[in-house]
Amino acid sequence: MEGALLTVAVSLLSLAVSIVLGLLGASAKLSGHPVLSALATVYTTVVRGVPELVLMLLVFYGGTIGLTHLLETLGHTEAVDINPFVAGVGTIGFIYGAYMTETFRGAMLAIPRGQMEAAWAFGMGRLQTFFRITLPQMVRYALPGFTNNWLVLIKSTALVSLIGLQDMTYLAKGTSALPRPLVRGDEFRVNIVS
Repeated sequence: MEGALLTVAVSLLSLAVSIVLGLLGASAKLSGHPVLSALATVYTTVVRGVPELVLMLLVFYGGTIGLTHLLETLGHTEAVDINPFVAGVGTIGFIYGAYMTETFRGAMLAIPRGQMEAAWAFGMGRLQTFFRITLPQMVRYALPGFTNNWLVLIKSTALVSLIGLQDMTYLAKGTSALPRPLVRGDEFRVNIVS
C-alpha cells in the first residue's frame, strides 16, 4: 500500500510539473519571439529524443556530483544529497513537460484565430483571453493527447525505483524473492507434478 501511495504521489506531482512546463513551452513556441521559440523547440526536441532512464540517472547521480563540485569550487565542504522523490518528480515532470508542450501547442493551433481576435476586439487582455476563450476550447482538443501522456507518465514512475525510491515496482521486486505462502491444495499439486 505504501508503494502504491508513493507511485500515485509521484504521478500526480509529476503531472502538475509537466502541465506547467507544457503550457509554458507551448506559449513560448507560439509566442513569435525567436529566442523563446528556439529554446522551446530545443527543449522538446532534445528531451523527447533522450531516453527517460538516461535523464533520470543524469539528474540524480550527475546532479549530485555537479552540485557537490560546484559547492567545493565555492569553498563549501558539505556533500550534496538529492532527495530521490524530488529528483524523480522533477525529472518525470521535465520529460513529460516536453510531450505536453506539443500536445498543448497542437490544441492551441486548433482554435480559430478569429476567436482570440474577437476577444481582443471586446477589450480583453491576452491573459483574460487565454483563460476565458483559449483554455476552455483547448481542453477538448488536448484531452486525447493529454490522457495518453498521463498514462505513459504513470508507467514511467517505475523508473524512480532505480534511484532508490521505494515505489510499487521497488517493493514488488522485493516481495518476489520471498517464498510464496502455501495455499490449500498446493500439496496436492506438488504431489502430482513430482
